[in-house]
Amino acid sequence: MIFSRKRADEARDNGVLDAEETSSAPDRGPYDVSEAPEAPRLDLGSLQIPAVPDVEVRVQADPQGVIQQVVLVHGQNALQLGVFAAPRSDGIWDEVREEIRQSLAADGATVQEADGERGPELRARVRTPDGPTDLRFVGIDGPRWMVRGVFQGVAATDAAAAGPLTECLDGLVVDRGQEAKPVREPLPLRLPREVAEQQADAGQQEV
Repeated sequence: MIFSRKRADEARDNGVLDAEETSSAPDRGPYDVSEAPEAPRLDLGSLQIPAVPDVEVRVQADPQGVIQQVVLVHGQNALQLGVFAAPRSDGIWDEVREEIRQSLAADGATVQEADGERGPELRARVRTPDGPTDLRFVGIDGPRWMVRGVFQGVAATDAAAAGPLTECLDGLVVDRGQEAKPVREPLPLRLPREVAEQQADAGQQEV
């Protein structure tokens, strides 16, 4: 399923749009919903995706509208996004990054850690049926959450090529919610209500 920029422009969360910018808000995101500046975004529940020209938002969802995967695509580059629960006190990207490194190395991938614009990141070359593929893993710790991004394409080896995908990452908003969750549990993502209803109607028509 692909969302156009028009749909993203129409997707606005009242809580986000009513929020006022404060001097303590960070210069860029991912933002916590409590400190996000106003902007049109596609509301997927725990993640709100900014509307950036020429970036497609592709999601895989089950019949109930629960999203299994979110991928942003711009040209030949892609950015897969995930958001996870984290402790109130400490970030988890350092531990998660090491686990990813060990897992990739065990699968025979070439992995190295590098200092990226957002701090330590992983760059890997993995074997696929279509040949070697480069991946770049970035992680951002927030208040009780962590966003993980995986760049593919030229953006995996050249951060400058990420362009609009980086703009999307900088404009993300995370709505963690107040309920207690196990550390590292994926935060729930859902299709916008009108999209889920359209999907359900389409499924009934197919039957």
